[in-house]
Amino acid sequence: MRQSNGWVHLILIISCFLAVFPVLWILATSFKPEAEVFSSSIQWIPETFTLDNYKTVLTRSDGIFLTWFKNSVLIALFTTLVGLVLSTTAAYAISRYKFRGRSSVELSVLITQMFPGALLIIPLYLIINKLGLLNSYFGIILAYSTVSVPFCIMNLKSFFDTIPYELEEAARVDGLSHLGTFVRIVLPLSLPGLAVTAFYSFITAWNEFLIAITLMNEETMYTLPIGLQQFVNQFNTDYHLMAAAAILITLPVLCFFLFAQRYLISGMTAGGTKG
Repeated sequence: MRQSNGWVHLILIISCFLAVFPVLWILATSFKPEAEVFSSSIQWIPETFTLDNYKTVLTRSDGIFLTWFKNSVLIALFTTLVGLVLSTTAAYAISRYKFRGRSSVELSVLITQMFPGALLIIPLYLIINKLGLLNSYFGIILAYSTVSVPFCIMNLKSFFDTIPYELEEAARVDGLSHLGTFVRIVLPLSLPGLAVTAFYSFITAWNEFLIAITLMNEETMYTLPIGLQQFVNQFNTDYHLMAAAAILITLPVLCFFLFAQRYLISGMTAGGTKG
C-alpha cells in the first residue's frame, strides 16, 4: 500500500513540475536582458536581474500596451456580465419550467457545443460586418457571448437541477413572487455555479485570439492576445518582451481565480450529482 502511494506521489510531483515548468521559465525570462535570453546555457535565475523588459512593454509606442489592457478588461467584464445574465435566466427557465419546445431548446443549446469555434469565425464576421460593428466593443462582446453563453447555460442548468424545488415552494407560500424567489432564494444558493460560469466567460474573452484578430484590425482596438503577437517580428522574436507581457496578461486572471477560488472548487463539483 505504501509503495502504491509512493508511485502516486511521484506521478503527481512529475505532473506538477511539467505544468509549472513553462510558467517558471517565462517568469525567469521576463527578468533577463535580451543577451541572456539567447544564451546557450540554461539559467533559471537571471545573472543580471532587470525590470527593463516590463518598462519597455508598458511604455513602447506611447503606452499602447495599456490601451490593449483596457480593451481586454472592458471586453472580458462585459462578456462576463452578458454571459451571466443570459445564461442564468435561460438555465433557470429550462431547469424549472415545463413549456412547449423545452427539449428542443435544450438540444439546440447542446448541439452548438459540438462545433469547433473556428467554424464560427466566418459567419460571425459576416454578421458583425453587416451590423457595422467591426472594431467596436459591442461587436466583439456580442461575438464572445455567442461562444460562451451555450456552455454557461448547460453548466448552470445542471447546477439549478441540484437545488431542491421545495425551497422555492416554501418561499412562494411565504408570499414571494417567482422573480423574488429567483433573486432571494435561488441566486444566493447558486453562487458556486455562478462563479464557475463567470470565470469561464471571463477566460473565454480574455484569452481568445482568432475571433478578436478577425473583428479588430485597428491597433488601438486590439486585445492583449493580439497585442502579444506584435512582439513577433518578420525576422526575429522579442522573447524577453513577450515573456514580460505574458506575465502582465496573466496577473488579472490570477487575481480573479484567487478571489473566486472557494466558489470555483465547490461549483465545479456541485452540478455533477443529484440529490
